Amino acid sequence: QVQLVESGGGLVQAGGSLRLSCAASGFTFSRYAMGWFRQAPGKEREFVGALNSMSGSTYYADSVKGRFTISRDNAKNMLYLQMNSLKPEDTAVYACAASFGGRINLTPRAYDYWGQGTQVTVSS
Repeated sequence: QVQLVESGGGLVQAGGSLRLSCAASGFTFSRYAMGWFRQAPGKEREFVGALNSMSGSTYYADSVKGRFTISRDNAKNMLYLQMNSLKPEDTAVYACAASFGGRINLTPRAYDYWGQGTQVTVSS
């Protein structure tokens, strides 16, 4: 069955870094664009960034641009999110998602599969 499993979350001080991973299985990973979303308590799910199926293009939310980097390894069916210069407002549950067709999508409804998420907490 389809699975997206995130890891790498945790507690970090402001200014620190974390690297999230997303392990995909049960579908042809290389045919899907991949995205990261986050949701903080009491807030709506927010787009963080995405990249197309062949890692040729990326797109980031303005709030993370220049600090976060998305990458993927199609040979290993892995997606990554490198987060640098973390801020307290980055605190949220981060989830990876897969969108069939390869093109970057910014809206959650465009994604077919979702992981459960991993908690990232940034202390001030």
